[in-house]
Amino acid sequence: MNLVRPIVADPEPCADEVMLNDWHAIGFAEDFPAGELVPVTLLGRDLVAWRDSGGTVHVWEDLCIHRGARLSKGFIRNDRVICPYHGWNYEGSGQCVLIPAAPGEPPMKKAKALTHHAQEKYNFVWACIGTPARDIPAFPEWDDASFIKVSCGPYRFKSGYRALENFVDPSHFPFVHAGVNGLMDNPDPILPYEVTEGEEGLVSSEVQVTQPYGDPREVPVIAFYAYRIMRPLVAYFKKRLIISDPARAHEGNEADRFCTFLTAQMVDEQTSIVRICCAMNFDPAPTPADVRRRQDLVYAQDAAIVDTQRPERIPVDLRQELHHRTDLLGMKYRAWLARQGVAYGVY
Repeated sequence: MNLVRPIVADPEPCADEVMLNDWHAIGFAEDFPAGELVPVTLLGRDLVAWRDSGGTVHVWEDLCIHRGARLSKGFIRNDRVICPYHGWNYEGSGQCVLIPAAPGEPPMKKAKALTHHAQEKYNFVWACIGTPARDIPAFPEWDDASFIKVSCGPYRFKSGYRALENFVDPSHFPFVHAGVNGLMDNPDPILPYEVTEGEEGLVSSEVQVTQPYGDPREVPVIAFYAYRIMRPLVAYFKKRLIISDPARAHEGNEADRFCTFLTAQMVDEQTSIVRICCAMNFDPAPTPADVRRRQDLVYAQDAAIVDTQRPERIPVDLRQELHHRTDLLGMKYRAWLARQGVAYGVY
């Protein structure tokens, strides 16, 4: 008996509806210049992203429907993607409009690239490879002109979930970021805090920590973090700041805020790319170079430890690791992932 094997990717792509129907940041806007085909991998799926001459970004399966060649190996001419194998021409809608081997024949209706949803927001390019269930989460400071915004990254991690959990975990600051975000010899006790769940996802009350190098101004602060986890791979914090050195107190005021919007692109179950956008309203404002220098340091320190965690896929069964009350937001996050039916990249 002859058996026809189904075509299965290795490793298998994600099949979780909650993930497929979500928006995922796949790069910064500047990563996709007009006229270039950019290969991207998301949730185990090979995609190609490109920008037409009008500035619109497209995200397609990296696959020619004809013989399966990678479209990302082709080129763009007159806002058409040209397959590298037989030169089939695909216009922006994905429809094939020219088969060079039969130029006098209209291409079949089924001759169409597999297109996905794409949009730009907060200087990220986002893709949804299913049917978008919700809009991209809100970044409140993005449209507030009093905040400067600085994009930072990309930062490579193994698990996007563990990277996000680390992002909302202030108790690691004194050890992973000693001398920057905390004091190893005098770590802050983390006082009880609350986490609520609503339409925005998981929201924490403020958590207080001491930061000797607290923000890009290199000024020591007492910081109060309020976290939000809006999607399985998108989170945010707003940090309220009080300058703790009386001699430098005049450099700040009660309205000072430092906010970060974090996205994680799961390339596959054990490879992720974190990108962030920082927003701050300090006066005088730090330079973008100062902001990136600090974030590059902090995320390199994070990755050096987070990537050693085992299992690399995060356990969402809370019985699989030991938890403390100071891990409340992380515990809620894991249970929230499980309730949403997330199975890809979890344990």
